[in-house]
Amino acid sequence: MSTAAARIFFIRHGETDWNAEGRLQGQQDIPLNRIGRLQAREVGERLKALAPAYADFDYVSSPMKRTRETMEILRNGLGLVPGDYRLDPQLVELTFGAWEGLTWKDVRERDPVEAASRERDKWGFVPPDGESYAMLTERVRPVIEAIARDTVIVSHGGVARAFLALTCGVSHRKAAGLDIWQGKVLVIEKNAYCWA
Repeated sequence: MSTAAARIFFIRHGETDWNAEGRLQGQQDIPLNRIGRLQAREVGERLKALAPAYADFDYVSSPMKRTRETMEILRNGLGLVPGDYRLDPQLVELTFGAWEGLTWKDVRERDPVEAASRERDKWGFVPPDGESYAMLTERVRPVIEAIARDTVIVSHGGVARAFLALTCGVSHRKAAGLDIWQGKVLVIEKNAYCWA
């Protein structure tokens, strides 16, 4: 099965305390909070309803704590061995570099010129010591090209935006501004996507 024919069930990790506080996590290894663990259980139930053949899928996760915990909770809810999935370091979130741990309000106060530059070009902007969406997209391209069968991926919001640009042709401007929901499944199939 080629990537074009395979379905991708993309799941953003559940909520963390930093998500709740509006902090830029990037590649900081923050665990799920109570709500995030509930979201991981809920997303397992959604997946079960969406795809009855879920036991035959490939399961791949970013190696971050919040994604691994989400994957293991949802697999447990599906009756699958929680730890029986692959890790792919290319699926880690883009890094915000020096901005990680800050809120957007903090960034605008501390670095107004750079913050304004990012607003003009969210896709191409590289934060101090960080990574742009354009750079992230090239990092995850091989992951997408290697998908050979229906696959569940647990990763991050930035990675989801890169996937949508590459698999569905979503414009860079639109992709950079899309909300990527926690507790829902982003289904990518035949160059189109929907939320479930």
